[in-house]
Amino acid sequence: MPTRRDNANAVRALAIDAIEKAKSGHPGAPLGMADIAESLWNKFLKHNPGNPQWPDRDRFVLSNGHASSLLYAALHLSGYNLTMDELKRFRQLGSKTPGHPERDASIGVEMTTGPLGQGLASGVGIALAEAMLGARFNRPGYEIVNHHTYVFCGDGCLMEGVSHEACSLAGTWKLGKLIVLYDSNGVSIDGNTDPWFSEDTFQRFMSYGWHVIGPVDGHDSEAIDQAIEDARKQISQPSLIICKTHIGFGSPKTDTSASHGAPLGEEAAKKTKDTLGWKEASFVIPDEIYKAWDARIKGAEAEKKWRDLFDDYKKKFPDLAKEFEERVAGRLPEDWAEITKKMTAAVSSPEPLATRQASQKCLEVLVPNIPAMIGGAADLSSSVGAKTPDSIPLNPDGYKGNYLFYGAREFGMGAIMNGIAVHGGFIPYGGTFLSFTDQAKNALRLSAIMNAHVIWIMTHDSFCVGEDGPTHQPVEQTPALRLMPNMTVWRPCDNVETDAAWQYAMESRGPVSLILTRQKVPQFAETAANMADILKGGYILLDTGEKPDIILISAGSEVQLAVGAAKELAKDGRACRVVSIPSWEVFDAQDATWREKVLPPYIETRIAIEAALADPWRKYVGLKGEVIGMTGFGASGPAEELSKKFGFTVDNVVKTAQALLARRK
Repeated sequence: MPTRRDNANAVRALAIDAIEKAKSGHPGAPLGMADIAESLWNKFLKHNPGNPQWPDRDRFVLSNGHASSLLYAALHLSGYNLTMDELKRFRQLGSKTPGHPERDASIGVEMTTGPLGQGLASGVGIALAEAMLGARFNRPGYEIVNHHTYVFCGDGCLMEGVSHEACSLAGTWKLGKLIVLYDSNGVSIDGNTDPWFSEDTFQRFMSYGWHVIGPVDGHDSEAIDQAIEDARKQISQPSLIICKTHIGFGSPKTDTSASHGAPLGEEAAKKTKDTLGWKEASFVIPDEIYKAWDARIKGAEAEKKWRDLFDDYKKKFPDLAKEFEERVAGRLPEDWAEITKKMTAAVSSPEPLATRQASQKCLEVLVPNIPAMIGGAADLSSSVGAKTPDSIPLNPDGYKGNYLFYGAREFGMGAIMNGIAVHGGFIPYGGTFLSFTDQAKNALRLSAIMNAHVIWIMTHDSFCVGEDGPTHQPVEQTPALRLMPNMTVWRPCDNVETDAAWQYAMESRGPVSLILTRQKVPQFAETAANMADILKGGYILLDTGEKPDIILISAGSEVQLAVGAAKELAKDGRACRVVSIPSWEVFDAQDATWREKVLPPYIETRIAIEAALADPWRKYVGLKGEVIGMTGFGASGPAEELSKKFGFTVDNVVKTAQALLARRK
């Protein structure tokens, strides 16, 4: 009969073997945290390796994602579809065991981690989703949503600012089913952390409103068991368990940064196994240890118990059960087509309106009609139009509500939304100024890597914020978002395009950024008749003649300049085409027939206009075209004066077009 330490050493041995075979990896944390993993997996974690995605499983997040070999070993040992061959392919191209965990719920990897602190912050979102979903669906005797969120994190995670942002909110939100096990080994890449990480972590988390346990010996299984038991009893506060461990436990490199990010080496690996008393050959696990770890029977029983409960729930609460199944599956309501009609009617107006206001009108339809919507803003609710009359602020005493006040925490907001999205059951959206998304860029990037359904409302999208100056005038943010793989960006020009953007954002399964104006923009009669074309990302808004002499291409608030210039040029007998491309990603995904219909290759005389960095638009205008865009940062002053200074006027577009046409003769 293997001991608890034998079971933990199986994780250590597999981690060593995988890293040595790959000649790459991070052995320190897996060696140090193996006893913690053994306790959690074999004593507490509610999961079913035979069906990794059943809705009421516990969620586990490895925030210190460099310890990925520990996660893969635990998943393999407990019976997930992660074979020994995959462990042997650790860090190899195309394997299921990449260098840092990549979201794959089919094998038990709940989210992509690696950028330190983000897994912890997203764990807050996962735990919040559990609490709010339970508040919506649970009924006396029918707790169909009742699971914990467990997070492993290290010193580096707690140094990162996003951990402060999210953990502060976790305490305020009283997330009692969030349990964080902190690997406190006092060593990071640069060495002993005392010179740069000297804060009192215990008191820090106490001040957040957390339940703090420890320090406990992170190599004492019974002490870890007791700490987790105590944490599970605390239902009104998130828990931090401080586990004092030795990085590189059992190796000749114990307690040094040398064990952090490089293989131990053949000789040190052998000495480590000798010290641990591990006598098996590489990648060999005794049957009795497999049996001790195997969670398939226990997991199947737990899931069956839940499914029996849910079957009864469906009989008693059929409407709630149907909604629950829809939301967990990520489906929109059956009356989605009717909801879109209401949204279109809500934004139907000939009056000039800021696209942030049009967006709010869309939300005023979406929020009361789609229960899965959960919104919020980073201390800018009224400015970005994220809050509606049907937005109910979260009450952590009962988790009723559908709106989150994140405070001035853009990064924390982004990471928490990622957690809500990967948990399932909600469509999170959050708002801030476009220029402030830089604070959240890594969370945006992570949602794109995971292809998580997160919607960003990004307003104040140009120098037209005027007197606030260059710090608040986005120049590079829109191009940067367009460059991000998997991120779909919409920059609508009026109400109708904003409606289309929201329709796309809701139907999408990936992240979407809505880039919106503060200032009012005119409404175009042509867009109302072109919804199907708008949803293709780019379309012909206006033709002033049968065969265009020049194409004016734009997005957002500058489309009005293209339309105005086209009408002026038409007076001189120049046929102009105005093309609006509110979403590059959607337009570029259309077939060549559509793209060439909108932008015929033979018409090379083109001008693009956007109040952002100019160079990216050259993909549409070619080497023979021109771009009216920004070449530097903005300036403080009235918007009208800035428009003249930077050349965003109808007159300048006309002059640029005339000069370009003259050169083409």
